[in-house]
Amino acid sequence: MNVKPRDIINRVHPYQPGKPVAEVQRELGLKNVIKLASNENSLGPSPKALEAMREALGEVYRYPEASGYYLVNALAQKFALAFDQIILGNGANDLVELVVKTFAGPGDNVVSAHPSFIMYKIAAMMMDAEFRATPLRNYKFDLPAMADAVDERTKVVLIANPNNPTGTIVTRAEVDAFLERMPDTVLVVLDEAYYDFVTAKDYPGGLDYVKAGRPVMAMRSFSKNYGLAGLRLGWGAADAELVAAMHRIRQPFNANRLAQVAGVAALADDEHLARSREMVAAGREQFYRGLDKLGVKYVPSEANFVLVDLEREARPVFEALMKLGVVVRPMAGWGLPNALRVSVGKAEENDAFLRALAKVLRK
Repeated sequence: MNVKPRDIINRVHPYQPGKPVAEVQRELGLKNVIKLASNENSLGPSPKALEAMREALGEVYRYPEASGYYLVNALAQKFALAFDQIILGNGANDLVELVVKTFAGPGDNVVSAHPSFIMYKIAAMMMDAEFRATPLRNYKFDLPAMADAVDERTKVVLIANPNNPTGTIVTRAEVDAFLERMPDTVLVVLDEAYYDFVTAKDYPGGLDYVKAGRPVMAMRSFSKNYGLAGLRLGWGAADAELVAAMHRIRQPFNANRLAQVAGVAALADDEHLARSREMVAAGREQFYRGLDKLGVKYVPSEANFVLVDLEREARPVFEALMKLGVVVRPMAGWGLPNALRVSVGKAEENDAFLRALAKVLRK
């Protein structure tokens, strides 16, 4: 057979998912495995979302509402946006791809930072656009360096705020200064998948820039705090003309029926949202106390995970933790071979990780 992929395909390093928990249990003969690897919500979804999905199950033979009418209306009301400023995605990564496909192509470039969300680079490569990634500075996006990397061929800038995998943020003052340096031909994307966990007072919510008419797109996710990761649901907001351009190439049913129904219900459950935020805030402090006690370095986080710097190769520690029934995420693929990313879970899950880590480090 002589069918071959485009040359660029062979240069892409695909996203590497973690091993399923059930497979870890089977391979190691463990009854219970704690997964703190994928930044999921250990509380699960809102009970209201679960009930809404149960009621909608009989309708899954019908296609989803192509415009996401009810969910987009709910988002517009909750966040004081216009209907035509909002677009849904099959997870935030779908929106990343959609933005790059819409605004960048061969001869253009996309600017971001490294290490960060790997889909930024993949999306640019798929469009034969150059991907320019500046190094993080003190684990944060270095916005002045990114501004220096922007030129007349730059179409999109992608800023993860908070950043995955470091959990750090850039401040309002930093974003304001960055935007002042941007040509009006550049779309700046603020990827706020972890928005709900931020407690910093100087955090710049991306929707403020959208409402002010700036060439900014804010992206958010239902996967994290809303506990709907398995449904793959994200949303973005930008100027209506920019959103209309993205709709031209968006797959018509990219947000499935159950995801839309669950999203509407989850938005209305402020109590569950508050419980999730409280769990993460308390869990981060639990991690800090435990890691301080062990003398292990970490990066203070504004997300629902903590980056742990072991100051030695992390892979053996990751494997030893897995044998003890605790699954975390090794960061070598992000260029951080000495680090683990550990999701914040329930108090007992966090404690299990800290006890397992102490046991591994004693060996």
